[in-house]
Amino acid sequence: MPTGGNRTVGQAVAEAIAQPLAAVAALDSAAVSLAAGVPGAEERYAAALEHAEVLDAWDAERRVQIALEALDAETEPSRRLDDLSVGQRYRVRLACLLGADDDFLLLDEPTNHLDRSGLEFLTTQLRSRNGGVVVVTHDRALLSDVAETIVDLDPTPDDRVRVYGNGYAGYREGRRAERERWEHEFERQQTELARLQDSLSSAQNRLVSGWRPEKGTNKHGRATRAGGLVQSVHRRQEQLEAHAVTVPEPPQVFRFPELATRTGAVLLSVEDVTVTGRLTRPAAFSLSHRGRLVVTGPNGAGKSTLLSVAAGDLRPDTGTVRRPQNVRLAFLRQESELPLDRRASEFYAAHVDALVPSREAVGLSQLGLLRARESSKRIGELSMGQQRRLELALVLATKPHVLLLDEPTNHLSIALVDELTDALNATQAAVVVSTHDRQLLRDVEGWPALQLEATTESEALV
Repeated sequence: MPTGGNRTVGQAVAEAIAQPLAAVAALDSAAVSLAAGVPGAEERYAAALEHAEVLDAWDAERRVQIALEALDAETEPSRRLDDLSVGQRYRVRLACLLGADDDFLLLDEPTNHLDRSGLEFLTTQLRSRNGGVVVVTHDRALLSDVAETIVDLDPTPDDRVRVYGNGYAGYREGRRAERERWEHEFERQQTELARLQDSLSSAQNRLVSGWRPEKGTNKHGRATRAGGLVQSVHRRQEQLEAHAVTVPEPPQVFRFPELATRTGAVLLSVEDVTVTGRLTRPAAFSLSHRGRLVVTGPNGAGKSTLLSVAAGDLRPDTGTVRRPQNVRLAFLRQESELPLDRRASEFYAAHVDALVPSREAVGLSQLGLLRARESSKRIGELSMGQQRRLELALVLATKPHVLLLDEPTNHLSIALVDELTDALNATQAAVVVSTHDRQLLRDVEGWPALQLEATTESEALV
């Protein structure tokens, strides 16, 4: 469903429910024919009525309107989609899909631009639908609340897709057991391969230098011993060649670097900042060593705006931001700003070289976020998940004292999100997280929280 060009919200809604609207129009036309006594009109009217009832056609516009309001999407029909923020356009599109109530619904990361009330509405809609639903998502809470069967496309030892029943709980248990078996079998095969290689190397060394008999031994004895050593080498070569390594290396494990520390001082102070139309109510916080803060609030409250101000990317209209000169800060933005024509490894190296001395930098391969073959690709050739991993690597590369993370779980695998959450809870750096991820909010429920209230501007950036 396209959401660009000169199209308006009203046009997007009309296109989404075109089939129900057409069914109502067909029924009206059949009713006119029936009233006029047109031959065959009765059968035509009955068929049109049945079709409209199946589609619940009279309720289609109301369903979309309810969805628009529940998702905090733009409801003014004349508003151009191009004039809306990315989040607003996405919510209009999602509301249209939910309101259309088609037989089958395909959703790709439907929770990315939703606040808590929007997430609750989406969850209720999906659980109550009569039609089929296929959702591509990394949202662990949505999986827990909605999924019955999970198809896992993450790498497996045999490159086959895995299907897990019993919802999210069944997936987690099955995936954990699969990973343990994979690591165990890979280690067993690698150990046996190393043993055979050592055995062959030892046999070759004996053949080269160890077969010569003591002085006085006859030629026949020397020949016999040499022949035995040659046979030993051949036998071990055959054993090595017969040892097929069938299990690929398991996926990399995320290695969160040890971030810089500065004790005894305020690392970042944000004092009563506002931005006209985007962050209308003064917001304030301060962070010291190992400080934690989770920023919450509905769409339009200015969470991303606050983080942009704190990072120094956006100048506030009122208030101040203070950060000591030698305090390093890194900001993971919600939306990607990567140069798609650059190679990932080259861009990473240039980014790091420009910010920190080489002795303090973290190599891309050290983080376990991208494999070598992925690092060598142009950024535009990477998947959304791989690009998000690269962005995370860029944030961690400079070993910052302060981490600002805006929706950090977007496009990341479930396993990586779990690893990242554990690392954020343990790191010595100060961390600010803005998120709608319900599972992440549960995982950091012990952190201090800053609740932002919605602004009066419906088109505020989120």
